[in-house]
Amino acid sequence: MRFSTLIITSFLFIPVILFAQSAPKPYGPLPSERQLHWQETEMYSIIHFSMATFSDKEWGYGDEPLSSFAPSHFDASKILATVKAAGIKGIVVVAKHHDGFCLWPTKTTSHNISNTPYKNGKGDIVKEYQLACKKLSLKMGIYCSPWDRNNQLYGDRKYVTEVYRKQLTELYLNYGDLFMSWHDGANGGDGFYGGARSQRKIDKSNYYGWDSTFRITRKLQSGAAIFGDAGPDVRWIGNEEGVAGEPCWETFTPHAVEGDIPTNGNVKYWESVNGTRDGKYWIPAECDVPLRPGWFYHHSEDGQSKTPYQLVKLYYESVGRGACLDLGLSPDKSGLLTMEDTKNLKDFGAIIRSTFAVNLAKQAKFTASDVRGKNAGLFGPQHLTDPDRYSYWATNDNVAHPQLMIDLKRPEVFNVIRLRENIKLGQRIDSVRIDAFINNNWVKIAGVTSIGANRLIRLKTNILAKKIRLSIFAPVCIALSDFGLFREPDHLSPPVIRKTKDGKIEITTDAPVRALRYTVDGKSPSILSKVYNGPFSLVDGGTVKALSFSNSQKQSAVAVTTFDQDKNGWSVSSSLPSIPEALNRAIDDNEQTFWFDEKNEQESDMREIIVDMGKPKLITAFTYLPRQDKKPDGIISSYEFYTSDDGKTWSANSIGEFANIISNPIKQIVSLRKPITARYFKLAAKRTINNRNSAIAEIGVW
Repeated sequence: MRFSTLIITSFLFIPVILFAQSAPKPYGPLPSERQLHWQETEMYSIIHFSMATFSDKEWGYGDEPLSSFAPSHFDASKILATVKAAGIKGIVVVAKHHDGFCLWPTKTTSHNISNTPYKNGKGDIVKEYQLACKKLSLKMGIYCSPWDRNNQLYGDRKYVTEVYRKQLTELYLNYGDLFMSWHDGANGGDGFYGGARSQRKIDKSNYYGWDSTFRITRKLQSGAAIFGDAGPDVRWIGNEEGVAGEPCWETFTPHAVEGDIPTNGNVKYWESVNGTRDGKYWIPAECDVPLRPGWFYHHSEDGQSKTPYQLVKLYYESVGRGACLDLGLSPDKSGLLTMEDTKNLKDFGAIIRSTFAVNLAKQAKFTASDVRGKNAGLFGPQHLTDPDRYSYWATNDNVAHPQLMIDLKRPEVFNVIRLRENIKLGQRIDSVRIDAFINNNWVKIAGVTSIGANRLIRLKTNILAKKIRLSIFAPVCIALSDFGLFREPDHLSPPVIRKTKDGKIEITTDAPVRALRYTVDGKSPSILSKVYNGPFSLVDGGTVKALSFSNSQKQSAVAVTTFDQDKNGWSVSSSLPSIPEALNRAIDDNEQTFWFDEKNEQESDMREIIVDMGKPKLITAFTYLPRQDKKPDGIISSYEFYTSDDGKTWSANSIGEFANIISNPIKQIVSLRKPITARYFKLAAKRTINNRNSAIAEIGVW
């Protein structure tokens, strides 16, 4: 009897032995568990709320009095409730920025929250964020700036061992499990080191001893992905615009551009935007971008938060290209997000939730040209619409160019396509072509590369179709884990506000609308606001807000643009030999042209540009727009601003720095200590990125 049973059992298992197929062999570098955990986050927010919020700076100098840090209504739960409503899954707390001020009661420096009026010195904002994250089921990460413009030891090796690493250790041990340890390359320069204004320079390649520093992270927070310019776990995309390259590979071989090392220490990696197909390491990309123009709150930037559909666009250009979106948030001086920021974030979250609420391919019939081992239960295409991100459709080893037919059973309207690979087996697919059966013909509707962890294809028009065809191209057998069809809600795009060549303000839209309405008094436009009937003058400059209305009275998001005073009648000169036509580019109202003092080769020369406005005007602020061609050479980082009645006798009105301008080259707006009436103004470049030439796309005044 036992013998017979053994024979039957053997026969029963013979087919399994003959036809079972193992999973595909991994291809190329693979993600670690911490990288998978990070990549599944998709969106998180780095939150800048610190001393610079109260000093109205992007980079605090380190000399800000501790008494100035006194938020009246800081509430981490309220901030993070908005974060969650936006669909954002985690935060990175800026526990210490470059000014050296610590948001927790550290033992490493007296320049910390325990010596401020906040909660009578008993506050700990990092702990408040941690408790709010736990309450709202959000992930938490930490950023502790390695540069410290306040600490006396900065520049000495003791700073790294006795201050910076101990600060990281405190944060790692006392604030729960972190999903991310965030680091950047800012280092060295002017500061208030130990109470004296001076400059400290370091060898950025060796000073911090990153290998030893990161060993502390690995030991105390083994689940935290480490972000840096080139990794080791997550790489910087190379811009602060929130946009990944097209394509954007998850794998990467770091390679610094020779000679392209800006003075602030941010080494540019030529492959960061796109990654490297078949790169040596799995180092996916973070796309960081502030919700407002700057990273810290500035009253002058009220009304300039990114609109919900601007955020939607960034979502597709980051998360939709296999990266993660790191959206910078900045509570105001009270300690809360502004009403504008809160509304835009919540509306953005509602759009994303509405778009991806229903997968129109959920009930579709899938027919694959090949299934691995003919084992549909394990490797069949039905896994493409299940909730498991890592179940997948796989082909046999010799099938690298399969097709998949999708029958939706009835015509559906869609405008978004989602594809994912099982990245636990590597990034395998080179490209995908997608066709729809329209009017009895197969019509190509999309083609993309670099699928990876997540690929969202936002179509330009709605597609109505019943049948879809996927054609996949790869160097090895595939492991596709997700296919989805979705419909983004119809909407009106915000209008575009710009200045024409003759200096007038023009408002346009990319679609037919019933009306465009606008304001110039700072108030939000409504159905009762002035109707736009053509270009208009704005001689004294100001802020224009506009929205569009459809025939059904549906309205778009509000567009906001701020303009300098009218530059008609202005003339420009320089302290350096310059061609007049080239100089005029600095005041031509064209952001894509710029003046560049190519002939200046002396580091000691003060590069000055002088503007004659033709008549005295009231000036409350000046503006500087760096070159916009994504090249750093000549961008002004430290400045002096002067005014004059006669062009001979000058008064200094503002001296300072354009912090973070190399990474975030946006229009700089500097308010004067008090308004002044003058005919002439002068911008002097004390220091530029290459410390010789200077470049100006536009200068102006308010």
